[in-house]
Amino acid sequence: MKKVILLATTDLVADQRVHRSALTLHENGFTVLALGRRLKYTPTEVSVSYSVHRFKLLFNKGFLFYKFFNVRAFFYLVFHSFDILLANDLDALLAARVACFLKGKPLVYDSHELFTEVPELINRKFTRSVWLKLEKSLVPGLKFCTTVSEGVASELKKRYSVNFTVIRNVPFYKEISKTDFTSDGKTIIYQGALNIGRGLEKLIAAMQLLPHCKLLIAGTGDIELKLKNLCHNLGLQDRVSFLGRIPHEELHRITCKATIGVSLEEDLGLSYHFALPNKLFDYIQAGLPVLVSNLPEMKSLVSKYSVGLIVDSNLNASALANQLEKMLENEKQLEQWHANAVVAAKELCWEKERHKLLDIFKEM
Repeated sequence: MKKVILLATTDLVADQRVHRSALTLHENGFTVLALGRRLKYTPTEVSVSYSVHRFKLLFNKGFLFYKFFNVRAFFYLVFHSFDILLANDLDALLAARVACFLKGKPLVYDSHELFTEVPELINRKFTRSVWLKLEKSLVPGLKFCTTVSEGVASELKKRYSVNFTVIRNVPFYKEISKTDFTSDGKTIIYQGALNIGRGLEKLIAAMQLLPHCKLLIAGTGDIELKLKNLCHNLGLQDRVSFLGRIPHEELHRITCKATIGVSLEEDLGLSYHFALPNKLFDYIQAGLPVLVSNLPEMKSLVSKYSVGLIVDSNLNASALANQLEKMLENEKQLEQWHANAVVAAKELCWEKERHKLLDIFKEM
């Protein structure tokens, strides 16, 4: 059996894309090791059918983190055997590319986003220039590449003349009955990273105008403390709940009880412009009507399957509250969106998408 190592800078616990890839390869006859890093809140044991190894590092953010992670990963890869290496995102590609070159092993590169175009880098010219130089030196010439949306694939091909297979970030299928839409009152849910450009500040501000609603925020990130302070200053602690990081299965159960799922990315750079977030697919898999920004990939998906409303990515808190109110008041439309999501979930699932990953690995 061929041994595959999946390399990622995450702690792997909440990284569903890496998990799905590892599990699929394991179930199809590959020996699989997922290689990541350990954080202070990372569980010591995680029950998965493939092997997992995590580096414990002195630094967990910034330049020193990326440097030492890639150094540790490089030496691990050099002194451990493998047949194929899958590098998840640009921040893991340097160690992977050099190790595969030295050992003469095939490399698969999975770009989870347009890494050099994320909002966190747009205004940091020097840092962004470093990542751009790395991208320009590491991506050209790669044979096996995947990414999350057509927009990202098109942009990367334009830059580097490399073909990227689109493997959407869809979850496993979970059967839901059309009659199961019994939401817990009027509950809005956001799941994902708590970072800039996700529309979270105005979503929280909009709750002032929706006194009959609750907001659930599931995830962690750079602006978590800022968002909690905003809730406190607006007196919304009783209606806005921060759930933190939740195991995927438990999060699915919580999501199923909500009324609307939101994905309100702002048009801050090409990475968000071409985003097709996994949370959007998670909402659909839970049968949830959605409210999304009018960015091309999300707009196209929601329009195609008629599962919710599309709003201007630059709308203010008052306009956002108005759109949410309209959705919540129209129970008949909510039920129709729910029914459409139940149908769409059968197509927008990993069982329909994973063959693209397997096709690539069967070439090697």
